[in-house]
Formats: sequence, structure tokens, C-alpha cells
Amino acid sequence: MEIKEVLQLAAEACNDKRAENIVALDMDQVSLVAEYFLICHGTNERQVQAIARAVKEKMDEHDIPVKRLEGLEQARWVLVDLGDIVCHIFHKDERTYYNLERLWGDAAQVSLAIE
Repeated sequence: MEIKEVLQLAAEACNDKRAENIVALDMDQVSLVAEYFLICHGTNERQVQAIARAVKEKMDEHDIPVKRLEGLEQARWVLVDLGDIVCHIFHKDERTYYNLERLWGDAAQVSLAIE
């Protein structure tokens, strides 16, 4: 499966759990960490956990390995590492504080087909 398809699947999983402000950044030219960051947030800890679990379940359905899942218990900033894609699932307050979109402002946004 192409990396953009995996990115789209992850975004759809976030959208299915009503994640807010879903943004994909093309990190290829600005970071060695990953090719893409997928960033979104939930309004409470329970929703953040649900979003992270939905991403993991969606990847499991398509036999895409999740290399690491961190922060699920506290549910303030959950990282779902898919290798070339890192999903950052924030609690709304933490997203505002860390503001990854500004921090990685050199990265181009990638359009996603989500409703």
C-alpha cells in the first residue's frame, strides 16, 4: 500500500471518531523523523484515546504495523508511529500549547479527502 493511502486511512480513522482540525504535513524535506505528520485533537481524554485506538484498529485491519503507541494512558498527547507516518493525537489544550503546525511551519500541508 502506498504511503499516501496509509495517511488517508489514518486520517479517516481520526475523522470517524470526530477528531478536530485534522492536518497532514509533508515532513520529507524538513525532518528525518518521518515523511508525514498527521495532527489532530480531541476535546477530552476519552475522545483522544478513542481516536488513537481507531487509528490502531484501522491499521490492523489493513495489516499495517503500528511500530509504537505512546501516551495512551494519560491521553494528553498520543503518538501513533506508523514508520513513515507519525500521528500526533492531542488533547485540545496541549495542541494549542505545542502548536506543531507553527513549529514545523516549513512543512507543506497535504490535502486529505475527509468530510
